[in-house]
Amino acid sequence: MPMREPANDARALRQPAVLVWLFGLLLCAVVIGRTSFTADLSAFLPRSPSAEQRVLVDQLREGLVSRLILIGIEGGDAPTRATLSRQLAATLRADAQFNAINNGEPVSEARDRAFVFTHRYLLSPAVTPQRFSAEGLHAALGESLDLLASSAGLVAKNMLPRDPTGEVAALVSQLDSTALPSMSNGVWASHDGKRAVLVAQTAAAGSDTDAQARAIDTVRRAFDAAARTVPNAASTTLLMTGPGVFSVDTRDTIKHDVERLSALSLVLIVALLLTVYRSPRTLVLGLLPVLSGVAAGVAAVSVGFGTVHGLTLGFGTTLIGEAVDYSIYLFVQSAHTRTARADDSLRAWIAAYWPTIRLGVLTSVCGFASMLFSGFPGLVQLGAYSIVGLVTAALVTRYVLPHLRGAHVEIRDVAKLGAWLARAAHAAPRVRGLLVLVLVGACAALVLHRDGLWSRELAALSPVPAKSQALDASLRADVGAPDVRYLVVIPGATEQAALQGAEKVAAQLQPLVDAGVLAGFENPARYLPSDATQRARLASLLPADVLTARMRAAVEDQPIRVKPDLFAPFIADVAAARTQPLLRRADLQGTSMALAVDALLTERDSQWSAMLPLRAPAHTANQPGLDAAAIRTAVERANLPGALFVDLKAEADRLYVDYVREDIHLSLAGFAAIALLLLITLRSAQRTLRALAPLVAAVLVVTAGFALTGVQLTILHLVGMLLIVAVGSNYALFFNQRAGTSSITPQTLVSLLVANLATVAGFGLLAFSRVPMLETFGLTVGPGAMLALVFAAILAPPADSDRHIAA
Repeated sequence: MPMREPANDARALRQPAVLVWLFGLLLCAVVIGRTSFTADLSAFLPRSPSAEQRVLVDQLREGLVSRLILIGIEGGDAPTRATLSRQLAATLRADAQFNAINNGEPVSEARDRAFVFTHRYLLSPAVTPQRFSAEGLHAALGESLDLLASSAGLVAKNMLPRDPTGEVAALVSQLDSTALPSMSNGVWASHDGKRAVLVAQTAAAGSDTDAQARAIDTVRRAFDAAARTVPNAASTTLLMTGPGVFSVDTRDTIKHDVERLSALSLVLIVALLLTVYRSPRTLVLGLLPVLSGVAAGVAAVSVGFGTVHGLTLGFGTTLIGEAVDYSIYLFVQSAHTRTARADDSLRAWIAAYWPTIRLGVLTSVCGFASMLFSGFPGLVQLGAYSIVGLVTAALVTRYVLPHLRGAHVEIRDVAKLGAWLARAAHAAPRVRGLLVLVLVGACAALVLHRDGLWSRELAALSPVPAKSQALDASLRADVGAPDVRYLVVIPGATEQAALQGAEKVAAQLQPLVDAGVLAGFENPARYLPSDATQRARLASLLPADVLTARMRAAVEDQPIRVKPDLFAPFIADVAAARTQPLLRRADLQGTSMALAVDALLTERDSQWSAMLPLRAPAHTANQPGLDAAAIRTAVERANLPGALFVDLKAEADRLYVDYVREDIHLSLAGFAAIALLLLITLRSAQRTLRALAPLVAAVLVVTAGFALTGVQLTILHLVGMLLIVAVGSNYALFFNQRAGTSSITPQTLVSLLVANLATVAGFGLLAFSRVPMLETFGLTVGPGAMLALVFAAILAPPADSDRHIAA
C-alpha cells in the first residue's frame, strides 16, 4: 500500500471542512465533560403533566417513599443480627445524610410521649365544648376509671390525676395505630425471624442520585465497620432496596453495560473492518463518523436538556451499528473505482452512491423527527440524539473522510464474495412465495395475540431486575413500609390553608373508615393542627373555678369512688394550657411526628400541599382498588377547590397507555413522512412501495416473534422498530434502483453485507444487557436489521436481479 506524504496529511488538516469538524469535536468534548447523567424514570414522564400526573411525578422524585432505604441483615444468629442492627442504626443516626433511622429501638418514644403529654389539649380532636361539659367530663372520667381494671390499669392509675379525660391514652393509641414489624432481641425482624430489618429515611430527595449513592455507600461502610467489631458477624450479609437504591444501581448498571457492550461491539466491528480493510489507518478513519456522531448527539442532548438519561447514553452503543455503515459504503464502494486521479474517484462515488445514502439518512431523520413532538422529555431526548448523531456521521463521511482517506483506499479483494452475493441476490426473488407465507403467518399471530400484544403498565419500563423487585417486596412486607398508592392531595396558598383543608377532608373520610371502606389514613393535621383548630380547642378549656365545680359533679355515680381533690393536677394543667402558645412546625423537632409532617406537608413554588395517604382494608388489599367513587364523593363534600383523589398506580398505568398511544401516532406520522419523502424523491409510487415493503415486512416478523414468545410490547419496542426502518432504509434503497440505470453491483452487495454485520454487532449485543430497556433494543433491532437486508434482496425488482450476474 503506498505511503501518504506528510505534506498531504498537513494539507488535508487545513481543509475548511476538516477544521470545522475538529473545532466541533473540541466543543463537544467541553460540553460532555460538564454533562451529568441520570437514570431517573421521571425523565419519561410528561413534560406538561395533569394535576394527577404532577402528584405522581412529585412522589417519584421527592415523595416520602422515594427517600426510604430498606435494610436487611441476614446470616449469623439472632443476637448477632440484633447487635449489628443497633450499631448500624446508632452510626447512621449520627449522620446528617439521614433524617431518621428506625429499627424498633425506642429512641424517640420518651420524647414523643413527653410532647404528646405537654400538648395534649392542642392535639386531641376530642377536646370540644361538649367534652368539658358536666356530662362530657362524667363520661370521660368513667372511661378512664374503667381502664383501671384492664391490663393498662397501672399506667391509667398514674395518669388519672393529671389526665382524667384520657387524652394522652387516646392520642398514643391513635399515633401507634399502624402495624409494626415483628420484634426479636429488641429490634425489628422479618416475620420468619431470619432477618433483622431497618428503615432509613434520607435527607436528600430520591431523585438526587448522587446524594443517594453517597448515603448507600455510608450504610455499607457503617455495616462493614460494625461487622468487624461484633463477634460471629463474618457470615452476615447486608441487603438494601428502595427507590434510591434502584436508581443508583440502575445508573451504575447502565454505565457498566454501556461500557462493556460498547467495548465488545467495538472489538467485533474492528475485527470485521480489519478483515475487509486490511489497514489500521483505514479502520481508524472508518470509525471517525461513529465517534463524531456519538459526541455530537450526547453534547446536543446535554445542551438541550441539561442532563443525559442513561437510556439515551445506551444509544451510543446502537449508533455505532448504523453510523459505521456510511464509511463502509464510502471505502468499499469506491475501492473499485480506479481512475487516474483521486478527485475523479471521489466524484464517481458521490455521483453514483451518495444520493442513495443521503436519502437513507433523510428517511432516518423523518422517522426520528416524529419523536421530537412527544410530550415525554425522555422520548424527545432519544429523537434528538439519534438525529444529531446520524446527520453528523453522514456529514463527516461525505465532507471530512474524502480529505483524510488519500488517493486510493486499498482493501481486501472481495470479488469472489461479491460474485457469490450477486448469485444469492439473483436467486432471492424466487422465495417470494415463502416470504408471503411468512408474512401471512406473522399477521395471523398478531391478530390472535392482539389483546395482549401491548403492555399496559408503566412498570414495563422499569429498569429494575425481577430479582431486585422481589427483594424489595420482601423487605417492604417485613417492615410494613407505606405503599402510598392512594393519596388525597389538598392544595393551599399557605401552610395554614393546606392544614385546614386537610382537616375538612379528614372529617369526610372518617365515616368511610367507620364503614370499613378505608382501613385508615394519615393526616398532617393530626400532628400539627391548624391554628384555627388549636384556638377552638383552647377555647373549649374551662377556667379553673368552673372546671373544679364540674369535676365535683363528674365524680358522682362512678363505678369507683374517687375524691374531687385527686384532680387538682388536672385543673392546674388545664389552666396552664389555656395560656399555652399555639403549636408550630419547629416545636415538633426531635419527635417522630416531625418526620410525618415533613413528608405529608410540603411546599413547592410557594404553593403548599397536604397529602393524606389512604390505607385499603385487608379484604381489598389484593383487589383492583378502593371504591374510588365513594372517596371522590367524600372529597367533593369537603368543598375544596383543587382537592384530588389520586390512585398513583392507576394514574401511572393510564399515563403509560397515553404514552404508547401517542408514540404509535407519532410513529405512524413518521412513517407517513418517510413515504412522502420517498415518493417525492423517487417520483414513482411503485418504487416507493418497493422501498417500504422490506421495512414493513421486517417489522411485522419481529413483532410477531415477540407475540409468539409471550413478550408484551412496550414503548421501547416501538422505538426499536423505528431503528429497523432507519437501518433498513439504506438496504431497500440500494436494491431499489431506477429502471434504466446500472443494477446493484457485487461491490455494493459486499458493502451492504459488511454494514449489516456491523449493525448487528452494534445492536445485537444489547440483547445481552442486564438492563431490560437496552435488552429490548437489542432483541428488536438485531434480528430486524438482518431481516430487512434479506427481505430487500427478496423483494428487489426482477429486472435488477436479472442483471446481477451480468454485473
